[in-house]
Amino acid sequence: MQFGINNAPSHYQMMMNTIFPEEWLIIYTDDIIICSETWDNNLTRLERVLQKIVQVNIKISLKKYHFPYSELKALGHIVSGLTLSIDKNKVAAVLLKLMLQTKKEMQSFLGFAGYHRQHINDFARIAKYFDKLCDQQKVYEMTEERVEAYQELKNSLTNVLFLLITDWKLPFKLYIDTRGEGLGAALHQTQIINDKPVKGPICFISRQINLTEAGYGARQMECVCLVWALEKLHYYLDETVFDVTTDCNSVKSLLKMKTPNRHMLIWQIAIKEYRGNLVIFIKMQMGSCKYT
Repeated sequence: MQFGINNAPSHYQMMMNTIFPEEWLIIYTDDIIICSETWDNNLTRLERVLQKIVQVNIKISLKKYHFPYSELKALGHIVSGLTLSIDKNKVAAVLLKLMLQTKKEMQSFLGFAGYHRQHINDFARIAKYFDKLCDQQKVYEMTEERVEAYQELKNSLTNVLFLLITDWKLPFKLYIDTRGEGLGAALHQTQIINDKPVKGPICFISRQINLTEAGYGARQMECVCLVWALEKLHYYLDETVFDVTTDCNSVKSLLKMKTPNRHMLIWQIAIKEYRGNLVIFIKMQMGSCKYT
């Protein structure tokens, strides 16, 4: 296939996804990653993939074939059977820049940081200072606030937490928090690693509030935060057991409300879809996923 054609990459990706629909495969254009838990399982799956490759007459390069790995670099990440972390070599290149001088450099930096935002707690709070900086109609000016935010984001990338690879057999813990101008949530699990229980994040999510939400009170905002987090993380939490940890009791009161208004009713229904009878609300230790 000629990749000079405008829609060739997306068409090729769709073709590969159709040929290899298995959930234990990760496909990115012409890269195929086979995921398995045991050596025998890996050999079995490898054989299936090679049989398909022969069947559909796809050519592979033996020079680019690697087998097997307990840890590998893929799409800017380092993936192992237990954790997902950012490739430090990629981060090092970004950190060489002491200060960004142009909008183009800022856009490139924000694109890199945004790609890894699931690793960064409070990403939306930090990145909000650059919202207007990349506007073509605005003058590029690095104010003191923006310089501090830039350094904080660089530090976050340097000291980024590893993410645990999801174990679907274990329950989740969802931490939510809202403060004034943004929403934040962190999904955690406790897994056994090297015979020891390790509690770690699966991912972090955050966003700024919109104009409508800016008029809500603290109790309403906490409900908005939970509904948003459930919708954002539905592929983790749908049909599973999980605890919700918050520093506000208003969410718990919402589920018991007998005559809710229109907004509350919508939120109530949205929350109860996620096996709400099994959700436990606990007083949060501040700092688990603080937005500010």
